[in-house]
Amino acid sequence: MTAKETTSFVYVTYIQSTPDKVFEAITRPDLARRYWGHENVSEWKPGSRWEHIRANDERTVELVGKVVEVLPPKRLVMTWTNASQEADPESYSRVTFDIEEYEDMVRLTVAHDELLAGGGMAKGVSKGWPLVLSSLKSFLETGRALDVFAKPKAA
Repeated sequence: MTAKETTSFVYVTYIQSTPDKVFEAITRPDLARRYWGHENVSEWKPGSRWEHIRANDERTVELVGKVVEVLPPKRLVMTWTNASQEADPESYSRVTFDIEEYEDMVRLTVAHDELLAGGGMAKGVSKGWPLVLSSLKSFLETGRALDVFAKPKAA
């Protein structure tokens, strides 16, 4: 039996904000829905369930996982998979948010690893994270988020 080939992505962004505000924006459903279009719902304790719920009338649970580590406001680690694949242990990847003060701003590092190389999740997050993190930055710095569901304009 061969081990699955995995890939990972690391994104670093600098935000004119505080570690507390960045951590809250990730973990508070009312804030996440404003820049992510989804609510992150959990008790935010190690071992607790995490759900990524579409912020619309249907309130579809799109992603699920478990909280692995939580050290407010510096670090959050959780597992991540499509809700439809929750029963498959092979489908899970891991997301780590590292939040550190950097002079009068915050350096946010998001590492998404243990992704199946070439899989749909890897393709999705490679496009999704840059837009979500840009929206988070805009939201915290200006109070206005980006449209994370925007599509490229046709040529």
